[in-house]
Formats: sequence, structure tokens, C-alpha cells
Amino acid sequence: MHGSDFVHDLAIVMLVAGFVTLLFHRFKQPVVLGYILAGVFIGPHTPPFEMINDKDTIDTMASLGVILLLFALGLEFNLKKLASVGWTAFFAVLAEIMVMMTLGYSIAMYFGWGSMNGIFLGAMLSVTSSTIIIKVINDLKLKHERFAQLVFGIVIFDDMLAIGMMVLLTSIALTVEVGAAGVGAAAAVGAAGEAGAAGVGVLAVLAILGKLMLFLTVAMVLGIIIVPRLLNYVARYKSDEMMLVTVLGLCFGFCLIVLKLEYSVALGAFVIGAIMAESRQIPTIARLIEPVRNMFSAIFFVSIGLLFEPALLFEYAWPVVLIVLAVVFGKFFAAGSVVLIAGYGGRTAMRVGMGLSQIGEFSFIIAMLGQSLGVTDAFLYPIAVAVAAVTSLVTPYLIKLADPLSRKATESMPARVVYIGQLYSDWLQSIQPQGDRALQVAIIRRIVLQVIVNLAFVTGAFMTARYYAPDIIASLADWGVSEDGGRLTIWVLLVLLSLPFLLAAYGKLKALSMVLAEFGVSPTFAGRYAEPVRRVIAEVIPLVAIIGFLFLIVIMSLGILPTVGQLGLMFAIVFFLGWLLRDRFRKIHARLQAALFETLSDNADAEGEHKKP
Repeated sequence: MHGSDFVHDLAIVMLVAGFVTLLFHRFKQPVVLGYILAGVFIGPHTPPFEMINDKDTIDTMASLGVILLLFALGLEFNLKKLASVGWTAFFAVLAEIMVMMTLGYSIAMYFGWGSMNGIFLGAMLSVTSSTIIIKVINDLKLKHERFAQLVFGIVIFDDMLAIGMMVLLTSIALTVEVGAAGVGAAAAVGAAGEAGAAGVGVLAVLAILGKLMLFLTVAMVLGIIIVPRLLNYVARYKSDEMMLVTVLGLCFGFCLIVLKLEYSVALGAFVIGAIMAESRQIPTIARLIEPVRNMFSAIFFVSIGLLFEPALLFEYAWPVVLIVLAVVFGKFFAAGSVVLIAGYGGRTAMRVGMGLSQIGEFSFIIAMLGQSLGVTDAFLYPIAVAVAAVTSLVTPYLIKLADPLSRKATESMPARVVYIGQLYSDWLQSIQPQGDRALQVAIIRRIVLQVIVNLAFVTGAFMTARYYAPDIIASLADWGVSEDGGRLTIWVLLVLLSLPFLLAAYGKLKALSMVLAEFGVSPTFAGRYAEPVRRVIAEVIPLVAIIGFLFLIVIMSLGILPTVGQLGLMFAIVFFLGWLLRDRFRKIHARLQAALFETLSDNADAEGEHKKP
């Protein structure tokens, strides 16, 4: 009977989803909204339309939908797109998150919903629906407009930070559970808020973000070196079936690794998608994955509707209205202000602010996360669905309204204000690096990035070793190796493994010192002291780097450090080996770096060929 129930439920969901797709395409409305409404109509909270027998199976398939949806979003992301939008998009997202977190938390406190509901509500309101905004801009044929490119960049950052936010929210929720476990049921809610506030302080948040960024850096670099080459090898067989199975295998395999590292599966799906976005096979992968993604994404959004309770919506009508207004005006103010300050002009700022005034799929995922962790109330989910529905419906009209409002605002402004605004834009343009200065900034940025990547690999190796050190030492003990001997073995192997990256980072910092000395100390200002000052800078930075690297190794070795006597001897041996094998280490690192840049270059060429008519 279970098999027949499964077929029955899947048939109902897909038939309803198919009908909704036709209907909403016909009226040019977001299909996502239609899927949610379909789930409401066939769900258990809107009798007599309940048609689903085994909701657990639908939930399992919806989880697949989340993975494939985020994997597809990752395929739309690549490093060049991220670099092209610059810091404007990043700061726009940060401003949006700060404003919406504040508004969401304040609204929850105003209605007396409690601190955890406020935190999750703020997070839900912070993220923008990339699915909806991209579809709306495409439908309005505005995707080549200047504001559209900026919006696409913002939603890329938004998706990335939303995943990081989910990791933080999970940590906060787990802290709350620990804090509430030691108190009675009557005091659990109050203890939860206190535990969340005390347990997840600034240092804890920074530590979580640091580990997350370290994981993303190492995973992205290693993935970009390995995965595209594997996909190129599979592509030689010219089999769509083989390519699809390989891509899905990599997707779910990487999600499993991420799950073992206690991160969100959503994070794994997005990251592996972003890695595959650097492959020459991305057009083929996108074509093959699209129907699979569409099927499971439809199930995901229908399952969201199944959880929706219309009765709660009527009960919380006033909060829904207030939250909708907060989303529209809050996001408009936050994103639009940053774009305006960045010098893009009032019209672009207005269109960007209007375009981002909605919430969507990540908001639902965050709402479901709060419920699954047991830290939010049931009413928060239908509120999120209702707000998403309303803001999705008004988004096309807000974008169309942006130009008339912009013209009206410009006409109503005093001439002096318009003149000052033009002067500000001209000033921003004038301070942009030009000529040699632009080249200098590009070189410094590239060197710093390479140093960060190299040190990320070293840090990742030591953190991994510290995590598995007890098991490794126990295994070595079976071979008669003492605990000190086991620590020494692990430490020596780690340092030798890290040497290529440490030597490369040291070489990059020496190059950076010469660039800074050359461009930073001008004879015009330093006179005859220019050359001595340049020599000092060129010598001091590498010296500080050596001391910093030694300190870094000692800090990261805590827990696996050998005895002091062994440590001094091993430092001497390791540095001797490093000096003796420095050329070989440099060749190894150069090959890895060449493989990385070759992949990025190949992807850029593939994108260019793909765009040709």
C-alpha cells in the first residue's frame, strides 16, 4: 500500500503543478507562487481538498528539491560574476541584512513573539528571492539594463550570505537547546533567549564565520582544480546520461561530506554548483540538470503550501501587512541608499531598491529550519508564505513604477541638490585609480588574495589534523608508537605538507613588499631618503611574515605539539628540508596554481564562445 500511496501523492502533486504552470504562465505571474497556492489547496489545512496520503514521502522529496534548487543557483554563480559587481553589491547586501534583521526583530518584539522568533523573522526578511527577481527581470526584458546586472550581483551575494546565515542560525538554535535543557519547561523559553544571547557572542559568531570562510576557500580552490578536469574527462564520451549521473553523484557526494562536517546540506549543494560553474561543460550541465531541478523544485514549493494554515493567516493579518510594508520600504531604503552612495545615480538606485523588495525560497528554508529545530512557533511559517506571496505579486509593478517615481523625485528636487548630486558622482569617478595606480591596486589585490588562499590551505590542514589527531595517535599506538611520538609524526607531516604553501606565501609577500616600497614611497615626498626607506620596507615585511608564519604554526599546533626539545629539533630539520627542497616545493605549488588559473581561463573562453550568436 505504501507504494500505491507514493504514486498517488506524486501524481497529485505533479498534476497540480503542471496545471498551475500553465495557468500562471498564461497570466504572467511567478510560477513559484502558483506552486505554493496549489499546496495550500490540496493540503491538510484546507478541507475538503486534502489529497495527500503520505506527507513524509513528499517532505523527503522536497528535501531533494532544496538540494537541487540550491545546486542550480550555484551553477549560476562564478568568480568572474562576483568580481564584476564589486563592493557595491556586497555592501548593499550587508546593509539590507542589518536593516531587515533590525526591523524583523523589532516587529517580533512589538507583537510579543519572543527573541528567537524575532531572530528568525529578521533572517527570513533579509534574503531576496533570486528565483523570482531573475524571472521578473527576464519577463520584463530588462536583463541587459545596468540596474539588472547590479541586482544579479546582489542576489549572488545574498544567496551566499543566506547560506552563512543558516549556519549561524543553526548554531544559535543549538545553543538555545543546550541552555534550555537544564531548566524546567515553564522557564525554557526565557532561558532560551538568555542562552542564545550569552552563548553566541561576537567571538563565537566570528569563529563560526571564520571556519565557514576557511571551508569555502579550500573547497572552492581544490574543487576548481579537480572537478572541471573530471567533467572534461567525462565529456569525452559524449554521453548525456554519463554526464548527468556524474554531476548528480558529485553533488550528493559533496553534500554528504558537508553534512559530516556538520554544515548545512544547502551549503554543500550551493558550493559544488559554484565549483561546476567554472567548468567548460557548464552549458551542458545546466541543460541536463534543468528538468530534474524543475521537477523536484515544484515538489518543494508545493510542500511549502502543504504546511500553510489559512486560519493562522487571518489571525495574523495585521502582522502580515506590517511585515510586507517593512520588506518593501526597508529593502528599498537599504539597497537603494548603498547604490546611490556608490554613485550609480538616483534612477538606478530606485530600480535596484524596488527590484529587491521581496522574499522567497531561502525565507521558506529558514522558516522550515526554525520549525525543525524546535525554536520558532508554528505561526511564523504561514506568515513567511503570505509575505512572500504578496511581495512576489507586487515586484513587477514596483519595478515598472521605479522610473516614474525617479523622474518625479528628480523634478521635485531643488536644482542645487541635483547639482550637488552630480558633483558627488563626478568626484567618485575622479578618485578611481587610473593608469599606474590602477595597475598597482590590481597587483596588490592579486598578491593578497594568493597569500590568503595559501594560508587557508595551511590552516585547513592543521584544523583537520587536530580534529582527527586522537584517532591517528591511537592507531599509531597499536604499532608501538608513543603518544609523544605520534604527536611528533603528525606535526612533522603537517609542516612538510604545508611548506609549499608557506614558501609560496612568503614569496608573494616579498613581491608585495617590493611593490609597496616602489609605489608607496615617492622621491617627491621622501627626497634622498626614498631609497633607504624602500629597502627597509622590502626587508621588514618578509621578516614580519616569517615571524607571523612561525606564530601561526605554533597556534594551529596546539593539541598536537611535541615536547619543547623535539619541537626545536624538528623546526631545524623542517627548515633545513624546506631550504634544500625549496625548488621542488615551488614547482609543485606552481603546477597547482597553473591548474587553477587554467581552469578559470578555460571557463572564461567557454563563456565567450557560448555567448556568440
